[in-house]
Amino acid sequence: MDLANLNAFIAIAETGSFSEAGERLHLTQPAVSKRIAALEQQLQVRLFDRLGREVRLTEAGRALLPRAYRILSVLEDTRRALNNLNGDVSGRLTLATSHHIGLHRLPPLLRAFTRAHPQVALDIRFLDSEVAYEEILHGRAELAVITLAPETAAPVRAVKVWDDPLDFVAAPEHPLARNAQVSLADVARHPAVFPGGNTFTHHIVRRLFEGEGLTPSIAMSTNYLETIKMMVSIGLAWSVLPRTMLDDQVKPLTLPGIRLSRQLGYILHTERTLSNAALAFMALLDGARETPPS
Repeated sequence: MDLANLNAFIAIAETGSFSEAGERLHLTQPAVSKRIAALEQQLQVRLFDRLGREVRLTEAGRALLPRAYRILSVLEDTRRALNNLNGDVSGRLTLATSHHIGLHRLPPLLRAFTRAHPQVALDIRFLDSEVAYEEILHGRAELAVITLAPETAAPVRAVKVWDDPLDFVAAPEHPLARNAQVSLADVARHPAVFPGGNTFTHHIVRRLFEGEGLTPSIAMSTNYLETIKMMVSIGLAWSVLPRTMLDDQVKPLTLPGIRLSRQLGYILHTERTLSNAALAFMALLDGARETPPS
């Protein structure tokens, strides 16, 4: 079975489009179609139904997809295991991370890593933490440095590196910012801009309100924290931001008895062999881990 054909099959299954799969694989659409035709001929089954512009997996395609993931994963795992035997820290390291962590936490670690291991080609993919989790699960990235989920199930393992305190914030001229302290009920009465509903941060804040029997008034949402900060700074809404992002554009609100924090760290697939490059980067992350005060 040709691995290039399998990669084309997976790309179409994930994007739902021959043209988008071609863009991902840097191939023309006819070249992608040719690979799928060859795979279908080899397996003697139809893998996709083409309904106008829609592309859907057939029953045979749905049966092949998890097996295709496993085939490519085993081959990649074998390649890494053999390459590790020489002890060199080289090759490609595919690292997924969120935009916020990539901007605010990783630069000094990446600088140290590239200086210590110049033979490693870093492939950094900026993704939402939830998407990065899926990249690890399906073996498309070796490591992901993300906002950790409250719970992580096998075969994914999570390692906390940083605590990331979160603060309620508003523009300095916002009505909430005029008070020395406010309650959660006060905050809930004003429009908010939240991270998207699929994000771990959204669920952390939402659970806080639900625990008090309150529902925040979410007027807007976006997954980009820098965009949230901009919306807050011009007075459109209040929000919750990492303390590391605060400056004179926004004012933290004091809510007595309320402390919010999320955990940042890295995840890996426990059933995959990690490259020497991934192990070296993990060592840097472990060295950066914050120890709780005694």
